[in-house]
Amino acid sequence: MLQSNSRMYNKLTRALILSAFIVCLVSCNDEPEAEQKNAEQAPATPSKPDKEVIQPVLVNQFPHETSAYTEGLQFVDGVMYESTGQYGRSYVYKYELGADKMMATYRLGNEYFGEGLTVMGDTVYVLTYKEHTGFMFDKNTFRLLGKFKISAREGWGLTNDSTHLIYSDGTSALHFVDPKTKADIKTLQVSDQYGPVININELEYINGYIYANQYETEYILKIDPANGKVVGLADLSRIRRQAGIADNRHIDGQPEVMNGIAYDRETNKIYITGKNWPKILEVKLDN
Repeated sequence: MLQSNSRMYNKLTRALILSAFIVCLVSCNDEPEAEQKNAEQAPATPSKPDKEVIQPVLVNQFPHETSAYTEGLQFVDGVMYESTGQYGRSYVYKYELGADKMMATYRLGNEYFGEGLTVMGDTVYVLTYKEHTGFMFDKNTFRLLGKFKISAREGWGLTNDSTHLIYSDGTSALHFVDPKTKADIKTLQVSDQYGPVININELEYINGYIYANQYETEYILKIDPANGKVVGLADLSRIRRQAGIADNRHIDGQPEVMNGIAYDRETNKIYITGKNWPKILEVKLDN
């Protein structure tokens, strides 16, 4: 009898141990699955956008000479400087914003197609399109100081960072030039998450960034001059329509593409215009 009870006890013990082992095995196998389900249900961390979407705001409007095929624009010491294009119709202007009368005018020769403009110190620099030539004027007297050569195939937009002249050539390249020697210092390639960004046109240096019109679009790009990355994008099409400016780029002498960015460092105001536009618009681009 005692022997029979002992055998029953041993069987019961083994059964209990086996049951405990099975429970443990099932429990251990369930834990990773539960953790995986929890991981799948957890919300994903949002990724940082490749570039900031800048929401432009129309602040004010000023008259603009409709015959001006605008290529360069800069605002310095309360005065607007502008360069225009087209062979036989290329000028450099100096005027007060909103005034009817020009303060100074210089007409480039018929062989030149005027392009970008920038004011650095007391000198106004102006590029030409395919002539590999730049002009230098005295900011105060508008007297021609001389000419210089550029190395790129074409000249488009022009600005400066207080140390270098910076110009575009219609590709994704930005050329940095020594203003004294006119020698190329470096070339920067503009790109975004999709690759090179071409048709970089009129330029303006604003608070450590290069702002650029992209030709044949209504975009203004915000470019980091340290690496050429597009870090911000503003679509100005709504602003143009809000100002009542039609896009008649296929009709000669009518408003064409947006081209021209000017920055007033004293008031932190930004002005834009376009080829043959009837207005200069003050806009807010900093979100």
